[in-house]
Amino acid sequence: MKKIILKKDFPAVGEKPAAKYRIRYGEELNEAQYRAVMHTEGPALVIAGAGSGKTRTLVYRVARLVEDGVYPESILLLTFTRKAAREMLRRAAALLDERTERVSGGTFHSFANLVLRRYAELLGFDQNFSILDRGDAEDVVGIVREEYGSANRTKMFPKKETLTAMISMAVNKLEPLEILISRDYPHFADLTIEIESLARDYVAYKRRNNLMDYDDLLVHLSALLEDFPEVQQALSKQYGQVMVDEYQDTNALQARIVRRLGGASRNVMVVGDDSQSIYSFRGASFRNIMDFPHQFPGCVLITLEENYRSTEPILDLTNEIIARAEEKYPKRLFTRRIGGDRPMLVAADGEHAQSRFIVQYILEEREKGTQLDDIAVLFRAAYQSFDLEIELTKSGIPYVKYGGFRLMETAHVKDLLSHLRVVHNPRDTVSWRRVLLLLPGVGPHGVERVIARIADGLDPFSPGSEEQLGKLVPAAAIAELFETLHAIRPHGLGLVDRMSLALKHYEPLLKTKYDDYPKRLKDLEMLVNISAGYETLEHLLTVLALEPPNESVVDITPNDHRERLTLSTVHSAKGLEWGAVIVMYLVDGRFPLASAAASPQEMEEERRLFYVACTRAKRNLVLTYPMNIFDRYTGTVLSKPSRFLEGIREDLVERFVVAET
Repeated sequence: MKKIILKKDFPAVGEKPAAKYRIRYGEELNEAQYRAVMHTEGPALVIAGAGSGKTRTLVYRVARLVEDGVYPESILLLTFTRKAAREMLRRAAALLDERTERVSGGTFHSFANLVLRRYAELLGFDQNFSILDRGDAEDVVGIVREEYGSANRTKMFPKKETLTAMISMAVNKLEPLEILISRDYPHFADLTIEIESLARDYVAYKRRNNLMDYDDLLVHLSALLEDFPEVQQALSKQYGQVMVDEYQDTNALQARIVRRLGGASRNVMVVGDDSQSIYSFRGASFRNIMDFPHQFPGCVLITLEENYRSTEPILDLTNEIIARAEEKYPKRLFTRRIGGDRPMLVAADGEHAQSRFIVQYILEEREKGTQLDDIAVLFRAAYQSFDLEIELTKSGIPYVKYGGFRLMETAHVKDLLSHLRVVHNPRDTVSWRRVLLLLPGVGPHGVERVIARIADGLDPFSPGSEEQLGKLVPAAAIAELFETLHAIRPHGLGLVDRMSLALKHYEPLLKTKYDDYPKRLKDLEMLVNISAGYETLEHLLTVLALEPPNESVVDITPNDHRERLTLSTVHSAKGLEWGAVIVMYLVDGRFPLASAAASPQEMEEERRLFYVACTRAKRNLVLTYPMNIFDRYTGTVLSKPSRFLEGIREDLVERFVVAET
């Protein structure tokens, strides 16, 4: 692999660029960007550090190729969204002229569709094949699933949505279903043979009916390029210059397509950042960007290291974080924005103290003139913000949340709380309806009969009521429910104990109702933790009813210009930036997640997630962690700061401890 050494052998800033160019590339780009833009022949890998002007580099390269006389139609720009492609080509047109708008830009899937419409018959499809969106694909899987589900009445067969997700992930990772199920869906491992058979029947159904789902577009394009050399040669000749954005987010199938499109000329430039490879759960492969130089021998490596987003102290810390990655392309981000405050590292006594500190910090920043729109709180998983959402609502701070659902919007949270609501208010027919419909063998008609009796004045907890209700719906189901409800009724029982008893009853129902119950269970365990901050059941239910977190989030409309704080998972924050960023819950077991400890690869991705979170900050970065958090799933106390904070030099952060009075 050849590596570019930056020398002063190109137009420096202020020098007059070559006369044939209308655009002053040497003046308008930094040294590394200029190298990437002027590269023409052979493969190139551009490692674009966070905030280093990746999009600008791609836009200028498109313009430069067109200025050099390359036919716009022969330039293929592959991006991950149509919006990204349109924006890049619009900017290129504004930079040069309308010729750049004829560049072949789009997503992998839109490009695949274009090619397959021309060559579908080679693969045994008609050119007028229909494309199934995700909902359509789930419906087809549901049709195929009927015979498998009916044949497994003694076992809980996966729902159509879960099966579709399994099949899709296996396809995109080029991974056998058996391996995927054993790793990601171990609770369905005993149904592996049936699921594999269903997947084959799903493929056959689509072929019989001239259908392709979203993943098939990539599957069949890959097959076309591999099984029909004449097509591969024609496409490689047609697209003499191939560029791929966000290459670290490509999956194994997309990387295979890129290799085939390179053809004999191998004029392929991929742009991305290995340190921001964080989407393995979607099928993205970290190996794609790391192995690119081996797949394209003679590849030129260009690294963009000048950061235009963050202050120097923030970059000093983020460089330290990613320097400890096991495998990476060496780079050290730098900036000309000298000065600024060091990142804050704040320890709080517990989750509630952490939330109260964050609210206080936000209010202080607001008083200093920082708009709420320019502040973000980031977290590893959506459930980790639930306690903070309650505190924000109490303080009247409006916010919008990205990634996951807000606390009171989740069906499983509503399910659990309904058990407590009927204990608190036996005449709450809305909650009774929700609780009863969860029970096995209880249908809508029976539920309505029970609701009618309660509405007529029957006290469900009075002597003899349980027997009366047992005549309206299956008595066994009612008996089990009331055993739990009676257990959590005593006023002297602690709120955490009452919540835990309700969860113990609900957990088997949760597993039956949701295929992704392990993730939902984490939400409910967090809700139990939140309850520890309230003295009584009435207090908790009142806060959630009168000040529900989601009520502070007004739907964004074109006419709504109110400023809002941003709450976001790190995954949803990638590509965005804010003046002030708070990264919360930096305790081992939460960030990184405890589940990542068993896999070195997953732990490395957790490190990259932390890096992505910190590099979102422009001026101020605050890292917080609570101490002494009880994890009900493992039965342990989480008190160790995130391993990613270990060994951080004292001069890189300012350390604080929350002292509440």
